[in-house]
Amino acid sequence: MIAVYRKEIRSYLTSMIGYVFVAFMLAVIGIYFSFTNLNLSSPRFETVLQNVQFLFIIFVPILTMRVLAEERKQKTDQLLLTLPLAVSDIVLGKYLALVTLYAAPMAVVCAYPLILSRFGTVNMAVAYLSILGFFLLGCANMAIGLFFSSLTDNPVIAAVMSFGFLLICFLMDSISGMVPNTAIASLVSFTVLALLLAAVIYNMIRNVKMTVAAAAVVVAVLAIVYAVRAPLLEGAFPRFLSVFYMNGQLTGFFDGILDITGIVYYVSIAAVALFLSIQTVVKRRWN
Repeated sequence: MIAVYRKEIRSYLTSMIGYVFVAFMLAVIGIYFSFTNLNLSSPRFETVLQNVQFLFIIFVPILTMRVLAEERKQKTDQLLLTLPLAVSDIVLGKYLALVTLYAAPMAVVCAYPLILSRFGTVNMAVAYLSILGFFLLGCANMAIGLFFSSLTDNPVIAAVMSFGFLLICFLMDSISGMVPNTAIASLVSFTVLALLLAAVIYNMIRNVKMTVAAAAVVVAVLAIVYAVRAPLLEGAFPRFLSVFYMNGQLTGFFDGILDITGIVYYVSIAAVALFLSIQTVVKRRWN
């Protein structure tokens, strides 16, 4: 893992990708910091981070699209897979390199509350907890981008998929509010979702019987729940969609709370995305 990590860090430092990413992120945050905190004399640094959450939709697809997809496109993934390393070491090494690159501008951002404190009173606890939450959100998003990069050998397609998914998650609060709260709406929505997941499972395992059986079980359970206790499904699908509203977990951090639930949430998202990335690479290794 260390060898892969060093290779990735070296590639970021010897190309323009790492420098452009750091410069772009610092430039956007710096503009908002100058306007919100300095020009408007606001002591709330967390407001800056609240306003720049859209950055992840832009830079995560661009930064992660080539991590695994380019290796597959250039056939260098075969070289990596022949190394005396586990697939998990390869994926984790690449992911940790991304996190390290992301940590560089965040380390600079940590100085902003100190600069602001020279001009007035700043709630340091809120400021740095907001930075912590913002950093964890970025780590979770990069794990998702890495997963989409593992699905294809075309970096552009990987970027488009990452952008689409992160955009939907960013707008999920509004999307979930558009879904009716009725039991029948949840039943139909969960059924459609189960069929879509069945299609994904079939694409992964190519086993028709197992796929149909799994979909049938889920649909049957939903039908039974609707027939016996329909009120349980009222508002269930909007609540399910709200789980994917990753930005909503920042609320506690922005309020100055060390939100353990939020930390576990972001770590879990990253862990699931990395696990899926590893399984995708393992599957391709033996095909």
